[in-house]
Amino acid sequence: MTDAKRPVKLSCRNLWKVFGPNAEDFMRRHKGAASAEALAEAKLIGAVRQASIDVQEGEIFIVMGLSGSGKSTMLRCLSRLIEPTFGEVQFDGRDLLKQSEAELIEIRRHKMGMVFQHFALLPHLTVLENVGFPLSVQGIAKDQLVKRARAMVDLVGLKGREHHYPRELSGGQQQRVSALDPLIRREMQVELMRLQNVLKKTIVFITHDFDEAIRLADRIAIMKDGEIIQIGAPEELVLNPATDYVAEFTRDVNRAKVMSAQSLMTRGKAGARHSGKVEAKAKVETFAAEIVGAKLPFAVLDGDGKLLGEIAPQAVIDLLAGRKSEQARP
Repeated sequence: MTDAKRPVKLSCRNLWKVFGPNAEDFMRRHKGAASAEALAEAKLIGAVRQASIDVQEGEIFIVMGLSGSGKSTMLRCLSRLIEPTFGEVQFDGRDLLKQSEAELIEIRRHKMGMVFQHFALLPHLTVLENVGFPLSVQGIAKDQLVKRARAMVDLVGLKGREHHYPRELSGGQQQRVSALDPLIRREMQVELMRLQNVLKKTIVFITHDFDEAIRLADRIAIMKDGEIIQIGAPEELVLNPATDYVAEFTRDVNRAKVMSAQSLMTRGKAGARHSGKVEAKAKVETFAAEIVGAKLPFAVLDGDGKLLGEIAPQAVIDLLAGRKSEQARP
């Protein structure tokens, strides 16, 4: 669910990337609504089909799907590293597909970047020089360049290694210099969240790991065969899968990591006693150890401390055991 108070930073509507001869003519004739059968008959491949998303400012938006589902192709279309075949892309309220080459270069220099799966540092440059290289391309004055590069080196925890060469760094340190990492390790996930808390960037991110997505994402889009099947918060995808494919995709997810106290709470009774209290948005895994041994329910509070309901120890035990609770939701 999007937040109406947050502006949309990046969006696309009915976005297509079709590979094959005369793909653009084909899509114009079909007015952006080609079926899988029509594509196959024309010997075309619909790598991205009818994709529409709104990424809000400051949001971490994660795209998931099996290999070949269209994730990377869609990301490249959003940044115009490859040209979409049909549809529209909006960035900061501007039609990205109508920007000139010069305008696109300026956007990429100052407002939009893309991090690739495999990092590559210039081996003959030091850490500081590698970090400052994009700034030198922009023509930034040397004193300002060094100042900003040093600030970035400090930010990613590499102070003291400014004059080291890539070969003198560990793999994780190299990833920090290039700002690139598959983020499969917990410490790199923590690093991304730390940086996000400081920088408040808008991030569109690809991963195959649902546990990682749970930890990082505000919202997740699940893709299949080039189409976006469902978009939602991690909890929404797990509790309310739109299709059997999404249900299967999330089947082995640890529910305690995803589900919040609010999703398990009941109305409770006026004047009821409680063994403890927990915020509505708190994930079950953060308070499970405390509540399973409690004799009374925990109170569930909103951000202002107002009582919303209560959560019983048995509801958490059932969740951890993989059993469906018989309690009624509020």
